[in-house]
This record gives sequence, C-alpha cells and structure tokens, in this order.
Amino acid sequence: MYGLIWRALPGPWAVKLLLSLLLIAAVVYLLMEYVFPVVAPYMPFNEATVTEDGGGA
Repeated sequence: MYGLIWRALPGPWAVKLLLSLLLIAAVVYLLMEYVFPVVAPYMPFNEATVTEDGGGA
C-alpha cells in the first residue's frame, strides 16, 4: 500500500518525501481534531477510578 502511494506521488524523491510528510501531518491533524474527540466518550478507559484505601504496598 505504501509503495502504491509513493508511486502515485508526483516529482522526484525529495518532492515525494515532502508530500508524504504533508500527507502524514494532514492525517494526524484530522484524527486529533475530528475522529478522536468523537470516539473518546465510547472508550473504556474513561471510566477509571482511583481510590485511597490506606492499604500498604
């Protein structure tokens, strides 16, 4: 799959590298801004509780 994306990008090696870094940055931005906030309420680690029982370790 990555080879297909690499071959689809135009230009020489340096331009392909720059474009692929921009694509990665765009995907990370979209995930952080739109996908993860929508999914976060459904994740099981949001229900964690910490209690202080005074027990020894």
